[in-house]
Amino acid sequence: RSGYLLDAIDTAYRTIGLDVAADNDDVFAGLVTAQILQPGSKYDSIRVLAEAGATSASYSTIKRRLPRYATDEFRDAVTAVCADHAGIGPTSLVLYDVTTLYWEADEGDGFREPGFSKERRIDPQITVGMLTDVNGFPLRIQAFEGNRAETKTFLPSVEAFMDTYDLHDVTVVADAGMISEANRRDLDAAGLSYVLGGKTRELPYPIWKWRNDHPGVEYTHDQIWVSRDPGDPAKGIRPSRTIYHYSADRARRTVKGIDESLRKARNIAEGKTPVKRNRYVKMGKTTKEVNLELASQHRELAGIKA
Repeated sequence: RSGYLLDAIDTAYRTIGLDVAADNDDVFAGLVTAQILQPGSKYDSIRVLAEAGATSASYSTIKRRLPRYATDEFRDAVTAVCADHAGIGPTSLVLYDVTTLYWEADEGDGFREPGFSKERRIDPQITVGMLTDVNGFPLRIQAFEGNRAETKTFLPSVEAFMDTYDLHDVTVVADAGMISEANRRDLDAAGLSYVLGGKTRELPYPIWKWRNDHPGVEYTHDQIWVSRDPGDPAKGIRPSRTIYHYSADRARRTVKGIDESLRKARNIAEGKTPVKRNRYVKMGKTTKEVNLELASQHRELAGIKA
């Protein structure tokens, strides 16, 4: 049975074109096969392949080959065959996300450094960004310093992908968590078009004006307001348009969450429950108060997305 499995992996490997990208490097092919069979260390790949009935290079040979696999040229070659196999073209959608890999070490080395960890670890780590096609097929992987913010990995990965394929017309679509204001300026400077999910911290002017012109009138589901920004050519900021959308279902869920958080905040302020993190609790040196003003601001924005 292991023979069938090894044949299937080898067929997929060659169908994608990884054998060509790696210049028929059997060591690289063995490492790829071992990671599919049982993800683990480079040293452990020798055991995994042996148990599957395949031969492996020695550990010293594997270590000698690693510097080549870490070069930009090698990564670009792998990226090229993966994107060709996925049929990436002018109208393709590609996805980007990041994760972190940590080391059980006491100190960083300039690359493996402590940083933001979703697992709340304090060990040195690296940040890894990956581009995939719409089906999740990997196109490009890139590693960054462990203390680099996720938002700072986005543009370098996109630009490297564009360079590999000599792409010029790319539209970036991202949520507010991935794109900071500094990133938006970088996108402008790079000449990239973008569609970004925005964070709305206060009532936008077009909605404020609509409410002022329609006192006492409730929003309707799927209502839309549009704001246009002329940009600032001197600073390299192009004209943009912001679309604000109201959803009654989204508003209902948001208000329900606000009410629940307020209930917990009142219990904390009255000493009925221990102090816990709550955005509606204002902590003084000796007092605890419910922040009704902040809750009112959030209610005003309930259901609105930019």
